[in-house]
Amino acid sequence: MEPTSTSLDGNTEAPSHWLDRYFGVTRRGSTLRTEVLAGIATFLAGMYIIVVNPAILSDAGIPFSAALSATVLISFMSSLAMGLYARNPILVAPGMGMNALFTYTLVQGAGLSWEVALGCVFWSGVLFALLAVFNVRKAIIEAIPASLRYAITCGIGLFITFIGLKNAGFIVGSDATLVTLGSFDPALITFFIGMMATAILVILRFNGALILGIALTTLLATPMGRMWGGDVVVEWSGLAAWPDFSAVMQVDIWGALKVAYLPFIFVMLFTNFFDALSCFMALSESADLKDKDGNPRNLKRSMTVDAFASMIAAPLGTSAAQTFIESGAGVAQGGRTGLVAVTIALLFLPFLFLSPLLSLVPGIATAPALVLVGLFMLAPITKIDWARYDQAFPAFLAIILMPLTYSITLGIAFGFLSFVLIKVFTGRIEEIKPAMWISAALSVVMLITTH
Repeated sequence: MEPTSTSLDGNTEAPSHWLDRYFGVTRRGSTLRTEVLAGIATFLAGMYIIVVNPAILSDAGIPFSAALSATVLISFMSSLAMGLYARNPILVAPGMGMNALFTYTLVQGAGLSWEVALGCVFWSGVLFALLAVFNVRKAIIEAIPASLRYAITCGIGLFITFIGLKNAGFIVGSDATLVTLGSFDPALITFFIGMMATAILVILRFNGALILGIALTTLLATPMGRMWGGDVVVEWSGLAAWPDFSAVMQVDIWGALKVAYLPFIFVMLFTNFFDALSCFMALSESADLKDKDGNPRNLKRSMTVDAFASMIAAPLGTSAAQTFIESGAGVAQGGRTGLVAVTIALLFLPFLFLSPLLSLVPGIATAPALVLVGLFMLAPITKIDWARYDQAFPAFLAIILMPLTYSITLGIAFGFLSFVLIKVFTGRIEEIKPAMWISAALSVVMLITTH
């Protein structure tokens, strides 16, 4: 007689499947069907990264098709590891914010080659792995004030939104006012319609709202240069092709080991570490994914997967991978186990062969997704105590300087420096933890060596 399993509500279910036994699906109060559907929901919510990440990395000089192959590969491998090893329902893929830091701060801002910038990604991943393996997250969490952690996420969100508006031509340079509204040409009108359509899809809670917005804006852009003025921005080049692995193993590991680059490595480590931790904490609260002590379930294993995903991303040719808050889409559908992540991983694989089709997508079609991602990343702003100016002012500087200086590292550097200086000159030096002193010192090194 085949074994049966009993759900949490006491109902006897179908004979136990090996997937059920391995992932503990029934024990977590779910079903195999629910887990697979939750995986599909999360994939639809986060699959925009397949197009958006290569679009951003191509600005750093990495070929679009090579960046796409790297994006798909690391998303497949790291999500699979999250499912099989950490057994959590979490998508891991190249992170928004990390790709912006890579392209617009390290490559375009500091002048690093993309190969050396990938080396910085690699070393930040190595440090992340050490932190995860030795489980020192508690000491680091206590050292960096929560207000600055929230501010950095918000600042990166504004920076990404600014990039989206700039890429679409919605914001252009101006000698008189530095920036101004672009001219109302077909490209700008197409972008605005696409942005509003994407926002409406998000508000209506459509699964895959961002990828639907990208597809719709691409269709709207197709007549450009054909039926009305402007350049042709959507050009058919085929449906499928073999993956482009030209960026694989192009990472310059040793070239990244310069004193001048240490602040960049630190900023990548800091951003990735706290993004991962914040995501795990948020998902564990919303879905009760906790252990018997009330901590996020399998946190050390999850952080280890995230760390090694960041380290492996560089040899593959992409910026660091990290946990996606879009995993909440699958959690909301009832996903509770690693089977969700395994489903997500398998859904990424076919896109390894679709680079010609996806290269159709123009910048004005990915720009609405960037604007909306910026909105999502502003959520922690309400957690900052704006009535406490010793906390609020450094947070404010970090948020506002990222888009205004076009640099994530500058925003973080001045946030850290202002926090330390305020504590010193207001007689609260005991509130500065050793890690904050180190962070401020690295910020000074970065400012001196790169500006």
